[in-house]
Amino acid sequence: MSDEPIRIGTRGSKLALAQTGTIAAKLEQEGRPVEIVTVSTPGDRSSAPIAEIGVGVFTSALREALLGGEIDVAVHSYKDLPTAPEPGLVLAAVPPREDPRDALIARDGLTLAELPPGSVVGTGAPRRIAQLRALGLGLEIVPIRGNIDTRIGKVRSGELDAVVLARAGLARVGRLDEVTETIDPIQMLPAPAQGALAVETRVDDVDTEHLLQSIVDDEATRVAVAAERAMLAALEAGCSAPVGALAEVVEDLNSEGAVVERISLRGVAAVGTEGDSVEILRASAVAEKHEADELGRTLAAELLDLGAGALPGTGRTSR
Repeated sequence: MSDEPIRIGTRGSKLALAQTGTIAAKLEQEGRPVEIVTVSTPGDRSSAPIAEIGVGVFTSALREALLGGEIDVAVHSYKDLPTAPEPGLVLAAVPPREDPRDALIARDGLTLAELPPGSVVGTGAPRRIAQLRALGLGLEIVPIRGNIDTRIGKVRSGELDAVVLARAGLARVGRLDEVTETIDPIQMLPAPAQGALAVETRVDDVDTEHLLQSIVDDEATRVAVAAERAMLAALEAGCSAPVGALAEVVEDLNSEGAVVERISLRGVAAVGTEGDSVEILRASAVAEKHEADELGRTLAAELLDLGAGALPGTGRTSR
């Protein structure tokens, strides 16, 4: 076993460092020394909306550092990764997922249903904006950027009545006590891979890949996220598109009455997202665990048949 520390690359935000710390801790528990290397990304240096600066804006610099040998491992928020694989890199591990749902932090402890019409709600995600508008609550949705502290600060200062954030991020930085409502996926499906981490290493670094896979990887999370991202890829929709998905490994009965594990996937796509006239297309299906990719593609095809071909920003046109 090498005494050389495993260099783990991460963004420098409080959330990214907390996420990376969970991976570092598991490696250290196995007796492997680690060194955390902070890498600045274009997404950290820009205040523009994610939809404008592009998919991969938080991951490209980490991948370049990994390919260049500056780090041995890169830890990403999985939902930030482009759906296309990166030559020379391998997804070594997908750790157990945090709660993937969205969370509301509102003034006066209010829930979504309790916010009066006209309340100003901040979120940077087109997916959340579309699903919030589709609820028909008369809320004013405004785009915001910034870290967790910045976003919550806008509620505390009275600039906003509420913000919607990923619950997983709040859990990782110890701020769940500020959540006023965890939003039911029936109301708002999360982004594909929300709450999950992706741990990458180089294809030729087989020892590190095997080490990460043996002590960090969680099969149920890996197959669930694979289904969600296969749906996203088949829709040709980037991480900023108004698409939500949630897969879960569930117990089911086979034809002989025995209990088996299968994968259940729900997906939504928003069309007509200009103004308040939003249509949410929904689909769901169940498949065998080894069919995660096929399940995602099947659900995407169903959504396309329903009209998701008109998704903004995907390069597709309505059929």
